[in-house]
Amino acid sequence: MAKLAFLGMGVMGAPMAGHLLKASHEVTVYNRTAAKAQDWVSDHGGAMARTPRAAAEGADFVMACVGNDDDLRSVCLGEDGAFAGMGSGTVFVDHTTVSAKVTAELYAAADAAQISFVDAPISGGQAGAENGALSIMCGGDQGAYARAEPIMAAYAKLCRRIGESGAGQMTKMCNQIAIAGVVQGLSEALHFAEKAGLDGRAVVEVISQGAAGSWQMSNRYETMLDDHFEHGFATDWMRKDLGICLDTADENGASLPVTALVDQFYKDVQKMGGGRWDTSSLFKRLRSMG
Repeated sequence: MAKLAFLGMGVMGAPMAGHLLKASHEVTVYNRTAAKAQDWVSDHGGAMARTPRAAAEGADFVMACVGNDDDLRSVCLGEDGAFAGMGSGTVFVDHTTVSAKVTAELYAAADAAQISFVDAPISGGQAGAENGALSIMCGGDQGAYARAEPIMAAYAKLCRRIGESGAGQMTKMCNQIAIAGVVQGLSEALHFAEKAGLDGRAVVEVISQGAAGSWQMSNRYETMLDDHFEHGFATDWMRKDLGICLDTADENGASLPVTALVDQFYKDVQKMGGGRWDTSSLFKRLRSMG
């Protein structure tokens, strides 16, 4: 059993912290909106703190799953930040999807404070968090990862260190790049089927068993055809992630023409009022075009 802090009680963080408690760890939670942390404690047990620093004091590991670069900085740095409450030799594990730039910044700040920092973005969506079946891609020092991996096992289907600090975030970018192209391809296939007068369900039943099959096809085609887009990762968050991918590609010279195009299609979805629709709403965009 370890003493843990978990920062961020959103749709991902709240169930992840719950799995840590079920694994018999001592868990203290923090959320910017304190009511969410209080609700979590009421439902699960554990404890809550009013600041990241207070949550982190005495903890062996501090996990975070917040919104973006600025949110992560705010929970890590400053007088009330987690780093100020962490002791020498403790480990901070960041599950947020953020830029490699802020990861490098916080890794250096942690190192100066004799804290280990592991970037550990996640994939699997809300269902993966609730079922304890997330894929976790990690970057950081081998020793810190080896210590943190048994803790992350409480909510992981697969957890792997890809390389040094930043490698986890770079791998998450690969994940989002791949998803963007696959969802657009699936949306176009279903759109084409409808325009051709075909039964979309029958089409997917056949093509999903061959080379066209994908997780997105198996898990999203029915809700897409039924015009339901309240399942999983929101368009607003996808655009945030794709922006990180495209900015990083400008820096490293990678060519991402499909990703750039799909990012603009998601911008169209936002203009339709679909910022909170899930990523499969690319299909709704095509349907709206007649």
